[in-house]
Amino acid sequence: MRELIDKLVAVAVLGLPALAAQAAPSCDWPAYRQFIERAVQADGRVIDRSTDAQQTTSEGQSYGMFFALVANDRASFDRMLGWTRANLAANQFDANDARLPAWQWGRKPDGSFGVMDANPASDADLWFAYDLLQAGRLWNDPAYTRLGRALAAQIAKQEIVDLPGSGPMLLPGPQGFRANGVTRLNPSYLPLPVLRALAHEMPDGPWTKLAQNAARLVKVTSPRGYAPDWAAYRDGQFVVDPKSGDTGSYDAIRVYLWAGVASSADPLARPWIDALSGMQKSVAQTGFAPEKVAATTGAASGEGPLSYWGALAPYFKALNDERALGLARAHLDALGAPPGARREPVYYDRVLGLFGGGFIDGRYRFDESGRLVPNWRSAC
Repeated sequence: MRELIDKLVAVAVLGLPALAAQAAPSCDWPAYRQFIERAVQADGRVIDRSTDAQQTTSEGQSYGMFFALVANDRASFDRMLGWTRANLAANQFDANDARLPAWQWGRKPDGSFGVMDANPASDADLWFAYDLLQAGRLWNDPAYTRLGRALAAQIAKQEIVDLPGSGPMLLPGPQGFRANGVTRLNPSYLPLPVLRALAHEMPDGPWTKLAQNAARLVKVTSPRGYAPDWAAYRDGQFVVDPKSGDTGSYDAIRVYLWAGVASSADPLARPWIDALSGMQKSVAQTGFAPEKVAATTGAASGEGPLSYWGALAPYFKALNDERALGLARAHLDALGAPPGARREPVYYDRVLGLFGGGFIDGRYRFDESGRLVPNWRSAC
């Protein structure tokens, strides 16, 4: 595996057009087909096979629905939606009775399968609402739109709080993130395009102000240009999370991804990505993304896995960093190599690879209002 990556990286760094140049997008999406074949059951369950519990998360279901929308695969979209409704939301997942889904389902200690943690995860909830609103628009089906609006209303009611002196902010979930004057936050839960799309659809909601506060959260908590996995709000300011510290790793890598895919026409996009300059500097110096960084000092350690390159590819594209983008492309090509040439990708490799690879290959983009623009609307 490492030998294959090294060869591909060498080609990318040399700038040979066969690899480094962006190819015209095709209507067929092999990486998505592999995702459906290897990570999604026939009933619509997205499985993380790298875990002992063979778990399914609401995040995985919401990401899978997004990819199905990008691929114009309505049948898979509906299967994933149906599995989520039945198993994570106890069949209370319609416009008149929208229940935020449990975040974790899998093999429990007694060997049975079911909900392992009923607390919702707000990042997945945002993506579910977004997926449904965009599906309603792109597939011209108001039933999706109604459910998306109902979920967004529940997010606003249960997962958004008013931070004194700041305004609306997204909690990571309804329960367990506020105690003793400290509110714990996750910067990777706040994709700018998703917030913009919700604001476009529901202009009277908290979404525009939430996007502004999210941009400030990222800027304040990334003083060396590296995002942390977790942060907190205490005494009127954003601070280091007292529980997880200032480490940026597997959660935070998505902060760079969401910044990279945001429309350049969005006034928050440039300052958002400028606040994250540390990762570009690290890759320029070492040729790889660090697995972990200390957001307050910039100290880095380890080498990030393949999933990191999927997340970073749009970030490098937004920065017009051709060398780093070539490195990312090489690693993404290694991810898609024949099974005999590599290990089986784990869940996070697959989904971040789809987000990043799909974006840099032109399979989708977001407009300045956060609306999804898939290439099948014009090219297929």
